[in-house]
Amino acid sequence: MDTESLQAHDNVHPLRQEEESKGDREKDSETYPLPLEDYKRYGRQMILDGFGLQGQVNLSHASIAVVGAGGLGCPVLQYLAAAGVGKLGIFDADTVDISNLQRQILHSEVTLGMPKALSAKEALLRINSRLNIEAVTEAITAPNALSLLRAYSLILDCTDNVPTRYLLSDVAVTLGVPLVSGAAQRLDGQLCVYNMVQGEGVRGPCYRCIFPTPPNPTTVGSCEELGVLGGVTGVIGSLQAVEAVKILTGMDQRPTMTIYNALSFPPFRSIRLRPRREACIACGKDATERRARERAEGLEVTLPAVDYVQFCGGPTPDWEREGQVSGQEGERMRAGDLKQLLDNGEQVNIIDVRNPTEFSIVHLPSSRNVPLKTLLASPSSYLSAHPTVVTCRLGNDSKIGADALRKALVEERVTDGLAGEEPKAAERTLEGKGRPAEGSGADVEGIGQAGAPLGERGPVMDLVGGLRAWSFQVDSTFPQY
Repeated sequence: MDTESLQAHDNVHPLRQEEESKGDREKDSETYPLPLEDYKRYGRQMILDGFGLQGQVNLSHASIAVVGAGGLGCPVLQYLAAAGVGKLGIFDADTVDISNLQRQILHSEVTLGMPKALSAKEALLRINSRLNIEAVTEAITAPNALSLLRAYSLILDCTDNVPTRYLLSDVAVTLGVPLVSGAAQRLDGQLCVYNMVQGEGVRGPCYRCIFPTPPNPTTVGSCEELGVLGGVTGVIGSLQAVEAVKILTGMDQRPTMTIYNALSFPPFRSIRLRPRREACIACGKDATERRARERAEGLEVTLPAVDYVQFCGGPTPDWEREGQVSGQEGERMRAGDLKQLLDNGEQVNIIDVRNPTEFSIVHLPSSRNVPLKTLLASPSSYLSAHPTVVTCRLGNDSKIGADALRKALVEERVTDGLAGEEPKAAERTLEGKGRPAEGSGADVEGIGQAGAPLGERGPVMDLVGGLRAWSFQVDSTFPQY
């Protein structure tokens, strides 16, 4: 091309260039089902047998709701966005906390305090600026679930609470869409697809069919309480994304539950799912007929009449708040009062009932580690002539340990023939000074002398709010985890 031609090309009006580019794209759309750049972008998966061009077209037309943008939701969203899903809905009412960054890979220090849904959307648009993303910071509840999720052809449950799992399962059945559910704690994970099409007019079981009775909320631990390895959430979340792509592209599907443990060999095992339960209130015969009648009469299809929180045994306990309850007088001690005892040089028998792993992370210098199970097996072995203060992380397990020690103290009174009278309040509260009351007969040198005379026993208390309260109220440099 000569110099004049180059100058003429450079002087083309920008609007004309835009019109030409638009014309090229329209021509491409008439010739090919995908934009030209998508063939190169998604070519590595389109060449897979069973996937092909049609699989990519299906993904580009799909709409997926991802409920939860945390440890599971982040890898799910990242891989679905990279795979070219047409529309992604991100539903999460929580905000980004620094403790999330260990496993929730779409969030960063820059987005601390930002709603997770918006933080995730921001990260995904850096992967693919052409994505269609709806970020919802409103919590999914029974009144709004159908209206929020109705527009999606697939739902992914990436949450970490039981009532929401039952709710999302009922929503999926009501809307007639599959539900890909994942869970991860500690070194374990679980994956299952519910309400999956298995043939003409036949669908697999829902979550209620497999788990008709929810667990007691006090027995359900969270990642904060039990811990989780970040890579485990990555494994399960990635598998959820794989299952979603398989469903949307028509690849092989089998009704199984996958169980994962990072320390097992092999780490994966599969369990064949049972068929639907006829009596299931969500997908059973009566429920299916009810929805058919509602549709035939032009009525809005509704969820089962269930209070999901009450069905699951009530709200999940707020263990941090529970640990801060003062309790009966003389049974619990504030962090500041314990600090004063130690500063005064008083001898205090501090028992930390966390497990050895947590104890090794951080503990009070003068404390000794007696895991709760060990203490409960033989509480009288840990009675002391000095005041005993039981500690734990938040102040809940310590209450159990202190109660067991006090019970052992009463039983010891019976054994010694002195059960007729409770210790005076002044003795139990150390006269406010953290030492046995005058005349109590306590031996200030005796510690852990099981079966010793009653007069040698100090009072038993536990630390209100646990070690977290110590960090807030006494020593801000004491690590929290």
